[in-house]
Amino acid sequence: MSIPHADLVIIGTGMAGVGLARALRREGDTRRITLISADSGYDYSKPLLSTGFAKRLAPDRLAQRDAGSLAEALNATLLTHTPVTAIDPEAQRLTLVGDSEYAYTQLVLATGAAPRTPFAIPSECEAHCFSINDLDDYRRFHRALGHGPARVAMVGAGLVGCEFANDLHAGGHRVSLIAPESAPLPRLLPEPLGHALGNAFADAGIQLALGRTLERIAPGDASSVVLTLDNHDTVEADLVLLATGLAPRTALAAAAGLEVSASGIAVDRTLQTSHPGIFALGDAACVAGVNAMYVQPLQASAKALAKTLAGTPTPVHFGAWPVIVKTPLLPVVAYPPLATPERWRIEADGADMTALAEDIDGRLIGFALTGGCVRRKVELSRAAPALLG
Repeated sequence: MSIPHADLVIIGTGMAGVGLARALRREGDTRRITLISADSGYDYSKPLLSTGFAKRLAPDRLAQRDAGSLAEALNATLLTHTPVTAIDPEAQRLTLVGDSEYAYTQLVLATGAAPRTPFAIPSECEAHCFSINDLDDYRRFHRALGHGPARVAMVGAGLVGCEFANDLHAGGHRVSLIAPESAPLPRLLPEPLGHALGNAFADAGIQLALGRTLERIAPGDASSVVLTLDNHDTVEADLVLLATGLAPRTALAAAAGLEVSASGIAVDRTLQTSHPGIFALGDAACVAGVNAMYVQPLQASAKALAKTLAGTPTPVHFGAWPVIVKTPLLPVVAYPPLATPERWRIEADGADMTALAEDIDGRLIGFALTGGCVRRKVELSRAAPALLG
């Protein structure tokens, strides 16, 4: 039996994989492309996942196309619910679930990142605990929420945790936000601006348990769980949404002998891995030492890699693209510095705050804005250094 073959195989159908296929077709590339997805392969915008509950959007309303329509639009083959279990770089073959094989001429890894779960969840509580990292996850959590207001314990106060806390609160649910840090968004905001966001959450009715770690999760009544914190306080919830960080999916690449680290699959500025003919982009990739799990660097990577694969080697450049946090209770924009700043210079008028990160010579290396000050994002982005120039 002959083995299926494609000129280009892309593993992953998130924003990175689909974005690359689109960019290639825009470049006029006519090669045979196969996309392989471990999930349903629907076409959707991942950032919209944390805006759907306020708008009471069913999962299908977030999807732009199903897998069949996406494959047709891309003039590509799309395999869904088909995890890749191994890569043989020398033979240029993939092993798929069920031990079938697929051959390629060039390969792109767009495997994304997986939610971290830093603690064990008892089996009797698993039906109440969720994370949302793709449309299929959103579908499961949406189903569990049902039609009435629910008590949701959000564990994690980073970007994902804060956006979903705001969104679920706006959707009419009772939200508790639990995190070990003293203020929200610790990786994006200096503490005073984080406290401003926390105050906005608290004023709106979100229950905050900051500076607290989770000791255990145990069954409550028939439809709830009880979370015990390190100060012995308890939070009763119908559902638990875990937002405790993301880890680049590198296991497949590592098993194939590609260079990886905790920051992702190592690639150069042309997004080539340590093996010729294999490339990586998106949340899974560490580009010249930089892993930027944000939309704009992903889009820049897809555009540059499409040119490279089409025959014009093109190094990727990440500009000074700030992160726009979807927290309408207090708008936030941040461009976190790569290095620890010498100082944060903060100007405040109530919750309208500007924080400028400066190096030892007083040069701007990052910034954070809240409230009405977010209007300064364009001005400061032009003055800040590029993430990867």
